Amino acid sequence: MKRLFTSLLFLLCAAASAQEKRPNILFIFADDHAYQAISAYQHPLKLIQTPHIDRLAKEGMLFTRAMVPNSICGPSRATVLTGKYNHLNGFYNNTNSRFDPAQQTFVKLLRAAGYQTALVGKWHLISDPVGFDHWHILPGQGIYYNPPMIKNGERMKHEGYVTDITTDLAIDWIKQRDKTKPFMLMAQHKAPHREWAPALRHLGWDKDKPHPEPETLFDDYANRGLAVRDQDMTLEKTFTPTDAKLTAPPSLNAEQRKVWDAYYGPRNEKFRAANLTGKDLVRWRYQRYMHDYLGCIKSVDESVGRLLDHLKAEGLDKNTLVVYAADQGFYLGEHGWFDKRWIFEESLRTPLLIRWPGVAQPAGVNHDIVSNLDFAETFLDAAGLPVPADMQGRSLRPLLAGRTPADWRKSFYYHYYEYPTPHRVRPHEGVVTAQYKLVHFYKPDVDYWELYDRQKDPQELRDFYNDPAYAKIVAELKLELARLKAELKVPTAPPREAFGNQPFDTEPRPKQPPAKKKGGKSSGTNP
Repeated sequence: MKRLFTSLLFLLCAAASAQEKRPNILFIFADDHAYQAISAYQHPLKLIQTPHIDRLAKEGMLFTRAMVPNSICGPSRATVLTGKYNHLNGFYNNTNSRFDPAQQTFVKLLRAAGYQTALVGKWHLISDPVGFDHWHILPGQGIYYNPPMIKNGERMKHEGYVTDITTDLAIDWIKQRDKTKPFMLMAQHKAPHREWAPALRHLGWDKDKPHPEPETLFDDYANRGLAVRDQDMTLEKTFTPTDAKLTAPPSLNAEQRKVWDAYYGPRNEKFRAANLTGKDLVRWRYQRYMHDYLGCIKSVDESVGRLLDHLKAEGLDKNTLVVYAADQGFYLGEHGWFDKRWIFEESLRTPLLIRWPGVAQPAGVNHDIVSNLDFAETFLDAAGLPVPADMQGRSLRPLLAGRTPADWRKSFYYHYYEYPTPHRVRPHEGVVTAQYKLVHFYKPDVDYWELYDRQKDPQELRDFYNDPAYAKIVAELKLELARLKAELKVPTAPPREAFGNQPFDTEPRPKQPPAKKKGGKSSGTNP
């Protein structure tokens, strides 16, 4: 009897020890955070210092080729939860998609395995969160100042700045969690999403010092097809008075409005008096955009610091996997643009930094093609759980340890659907490799291919598709695209609802801008 009791005690202790070894998971997710705006990525323009996010790079691994399969907010979030492309998880766009809460998510699997799960901040998937022990989210897109929120189904309003509030809620939950269980917490920021409204304490953070302009701020879109020329996401034409802070947010209270007016008021008066036009107006808008966008980044960086400090204060830092990422990349004036959506580099790439003590190499840098498709699998692997066969990514654990499997992906499939609102970026799919991007624009009034060579043309200013020297590369990439589509079970044609609410045949057809030529043949008519 004594021997039996001793054996049972041993098994219970072993089970408890195994439970303790399962790491906590803290997933910090920003909205539209460009990798160019993280100092650890060493962007040439050196736009901002992010010391707290950089801590993750020093203590963990930075990924330089993290990609999203559909560069837009809701679809990216659905991919994170499911580990699947949007044609399988059903969330194609931000216009009319709704996340099916009945489907499998890594959150449900972790919870069933004994993890306590929580979500605070931005959700943006229409249906209520499922699989979380606790959720406290922004309705829809959310607002920056004094945001309404929903706590486990109950609506309420908070006073303050949204990034600070999200951080406070995340830390409060960690303090009050069930400490007998490992936890998985998703802390998801609204910032720095449009309209890029900084915390009031960060107004004037740059002391009106001019920000360096990207080389392609005045891109004329020569040597590329109609899709690139006919978009609606430029600082020149699409930037609104709200974007420019020429109008104040209605949610500010009287005290906050005084601070807002004290900063923006005199600067807006000076702008109106100058009556700027043409390139001078674009330059002014770029400077205002950078002040506001990067001001939002400052608060996100502070949030990361607060969360990391709290983990350390509670003694959780050594057994917590921390991931920092964004739902996709973002344009910071490159090609004259803001927003995302494209297969092109600034849009396709998300920042990704992972600290996993005992697994991730400190100060490690990885150049393999990885994706938010891999997050769910990584979290399940960390918890010691099997990865479901229908998930389409892979655990990042071996890469974090500095060992890239021989069969790791060498190419990546991308597909963007939403059209025509809000930015007239035409649906396109393509294949991405270390050097090339082959893109097919296919709706509603276009049907052509483009090829980009990032080695020869890192800023993606030239289409090489019709260059005879690339004929073999094009043929190989088309075969690879077909292989990926078969492997990923991509349907022959997307369902009509994938593109949004507005039927293409009701949209006025634009006049096609003439294709400009600069030392090469412009695309837009190739077979």
